[in-house]
Amino acid sequence: MSDVRLSVFDMLKIGVGPSSSHTMGPWRAAQRFLAELPAGLPSVERLSVDLYGSLSKTGRGHGTDVAVQLGLLGEDPETCDVSKLRSLLKQVSENKQIVLCGSHAIAFDPKANIVFHETRLPFHPNGIAFTANLHDASEFTRSYYSIGGGFIVGDNEVASEADDPLPLPISTAADVLAHCARAGGRISDIVLQNELSMRCSAEIAARLAKVKETMIDCVYRGCHTEGTLPGGLSVERRAAKTARRLLPAAASLPTTQWLAAIANSRPDFRQTLQWVSCFALAVNEENAAFGRVVTAPTNGAAGVIPAVMLYAQLFCDLDHEGYARYLITAGQIGCLFKKGATISAALGGCQAEIGVASAMAAAALTELLGGTPEQVVIAAEIAMEHHLGMTCDPIGGLVQIPCIERNAFGAIKAITAAGLALERTPADARVSLDAVIRTMWETAQGMSERYKETSEGGLAIQIAVNVSEC
Repeated sequence: MSDVRLSVFDMLKIGVGPSSSHTMGPWRAAQRFLAELPAGLPSVERLSVDLYGSLSKTGRGHGTDVAVQLGLLGEDPETCDVSKLRSLLKQVSENKQIVLCGSHAIAFDPKANIVFHETRLPFHPNGIAFTANLHDASEFTRSYYSIGGGFIVGDNEVASEADDPLPLPISTAADVLAHCARAGGRISDIVLQNELSMRCSAEIAARLAKVKETMIDCVYRGCHTEGTLPGGLSVERRAAKTARRLLPAAASLPTTQWLAAIANSRPDFRQTLQWVSCFALAVNEENAAFGRVVTAPTNGAAGVIPAVMLYAQLFCDLDHEGYARYLITAGQIGCLFKKGATISAALGGCQAEIGVASAMAAAALTELLGGTPEQVVIAAEIAMEHHLGMTCDPIGGLVQIPCIERNAFGAIKAITAAGLALERTPADARVSLDAVIRTMWETAQGMSERYKETSEGGLAIQIAVNVSEC
C-alpha cells in the first residue's frame, strides 16, 4: 500500500452506519457488481450473495445483509434518504422481490438469497461474492473484499500496480517532515499541494465544508435524539440526556445557536470533558442507528474526530475556519496508517479504528494549537502508543458495546496527546510515528483472530444476546 495514491477524502467519506467495513464496503460492492454486469441489469434472472469471514460472523449485527440490499436497490450511502431505508427493506422482505437500481425487478428473498458462511475467502477476512444467473443460462460471479474504511477491492485488484505518484510523495511520517522542512510550511500546507493535483481548490473547499457540515449535523442529531438503539442489546441513547442536563436552556435551539450557547457557557474542566464525551457518543449512537456519519477513518470510530474538532472550535477560542487545516491534517495521518498498517478491525482489532482515529485527531488538534510539524507527528504517535493492542470484541456483533464509549475515550486521549506533544521537545522523543505504525501492524499480525471483529472472544463471549434485525 505504500505507493498507493490516497486523498484525505479517502479517510473522510460520508456514508451510513453502523460499519464502514461491514456496511459501507458491502454496499459499495453491491453497486459495483451491478455496474460490472456484462449485459446490464435486464440480463439478470436471479441473484445470490455469499458473505464470508468477519462479514458473516458479525454481519447481522453490523447490518451487512441490509447494506447489500440497499446497494442492489440503487441507493447510495452518501445521498440516500436515511429515513426511508427501513421501508425499502420492508418491501423487499414482504414482496420477496428486489428492484435492481430501481428499474429491474427479480425474485429475491433476503433470508434465502443472502448466505452467511463460516469460512473465509483468501486475502482478507471481509469477503463477499455475488452471483447473477443470466437470461442466456450463464452465470456472472464476482468476489470483493471490504478492507476497512469503506474501501473495496476485487480479486483481480489485490496485486495491482501502484497508482501515479503525488507531486510530494508521502508514504511515511518521515516523508511528511522532510517535505515540511524543505518548504518551511505546516503539514496541512504540504498535504494541500497533493490534494490540488487531484481536484481544484473550489472542490476541495466544498468537500471539506460538506464533511464538516455532516459531522456537526450528526453531533446535533445525536444530542437531540433519545430512545433505544436497534439490534437486541437494548442500549439506551445517552448523548441527548447529557446535552440537556449540561445546558437545558439551549436544548431547543437550532444547530448554530446551540453550538454558540455551549461555547458561551464557558464550562469548567469537568464539564468540558463531559461535552467532548457527549459529542463522541452522539455520533456513534447515530452510527449504530443507521444514521449518516463521516468515516473518520471508519464508522466505528466516527465520533473521535468531530468531538475533538468541536472541542477546538468551542473551547479553545480557535479560528472557526481552522476546520479545513484540521481535517486535512487528520486525513493525512489516517493515510499513513492505511499505507503502513491497516484501518480494518478485522485485520488489526480496535487499535486500527479507535487508535487511528485518536492519532488523527491528536495530530490535527496539535496543528491547530500551533504545534510544529514534529510536534504534530509526536501527538499522533502518543495517541496510538496508548491504544496498541486494543481488541475488537463487539457484543452481539453490534457496533455498540464497547464501541460507542471507546469513541469518547479516543477523543479524550487525543486531546491529552496533543497537550503532551506541545510540551515536548521533538529531539527528546524516543518513539517515532513510523515506529509506532510498524508496531501496530506487528501487533495486529500477532493478535488472535478471536479479537478481530469476529465476536468470538473478549467481551463478546461474556454476555449472551439475541441479535435482532437492524
